[in-house]
Amino acid sequence: MPISGGGSKVGIYVDVAYIYNNGGSKMQYDVLREFACRDFAEPVRMNAYVSYDRERAEWDEVYRKGTQNFHSALRDMGYKVIVKEIQWFEDESGNRYGKANADLDLAVDALLQSAKLDRVLLASGDGDFVQVVRALQDKGCRVEVMALDNVSSKLRHEADFFISGYLIPNLIPVNNYKTDQPEWGEIGSRVRGWCYWHSEQGYGFMRYLKSIAPGLWLTDTRHPESPYATAFFHDSNLPESVRPTVLPSRSYIFEMELARSERGGGIQAINIELISKF
Repeated sequence: MPISGGGSKVGIYVDVAYIYNNGGSKMQYDVLREFACRDFAEPVRMNAYVSYDRERAEWDEVYRKGTQNFHSALRDMGYKVIVKEIQWFEDESGNRYGKANADLDLAVDALLQSAKLDRVLLASGDGDFVQVVRALQDKGCRVEVMALDNVSSKLRHEADFFISGYLIPNLIPVNNYKTDQPEWGEIGSRVRGWCYWHSEQGYGFMRYLKSIAPGLWLTDTRHPESPYATAFFHDSNLPESVRPTVLPSRSYIFEMELARSERGGGIQAINIELISKF
C-alpha cells in the first residue's frame, strides 16, 4: 500500500517573529516548504507573516537592507510576505514599547483559505492558535504544527501532528565541528533525535529522521519505507545536564554525531548535546 499522499493541497502559515525569537533565526524556509510538501503535495498557499520597524529602517541601513533581502528571499521561494509594521506606544510611566502582532491576520487568512486546502502546516508555538487549529479541523483540514523552543503544550496536543523543527533534516543548521561535514544521516554527520528506549543497564537508543520523506507515522525502523533510523548510545555519552532516569522521553531533543557502533555493523551516537526541552 503506497504511503504517499500525492495530490493533497497544502497551506503553509509561518509566524516568522515567533519562530525567529524561539530558536529559528537560521531556519531554512526552502526546507520548510520541502517538509510541508514531503508527500508530493501542492503548496496552494505559503504565507509568511513578518514584522517591520519602519522607524528603525529610517536610520539603520543594516536593518533596512537585511530585512529587505530577507523578504525578497522568502518571495523567491514562493512565500507571500505579509508585513505587519511595528506600532510604537507609551505606557503610563512614559516607557516606549512596540507591537506588531500578526496573529489575527494569520488566523483569518488560514480560516478563509482553508476551503481549498487538505492540510495546513502552522509554523508557530503560540498557544493563542489553539482555537484556530480547532476551527481548521472542523472545516476538514488536517493541521500540523512545527515549532522549536517555547512551544505551548496545548497547541502541541491540539494539532493532528506536531514535530519539533530541530528534528527536520537541515531545517536548522547543526553545530558543525568539521569543515567537511558529511550529509545529514551519513556516518560522521550530526543529526538530531530523541531517546525512545532506555535500559537501566546504562544504554539506550535514539531515533532520528534520515531524510525528509512521507510516512512519518512509520516509526518502526524495521519497516522498509520508514524514514527513521536508530542509533545506540552509552549513558556516558549523554550531557551532564541530563539524568538517564528521565529517559526515554520525546521532550528532550538531542544533537549527536553518528559513528560506527562498537557492537558491530550498527550506528552509535557520540558527542551528544541537549538542544531543546519542552
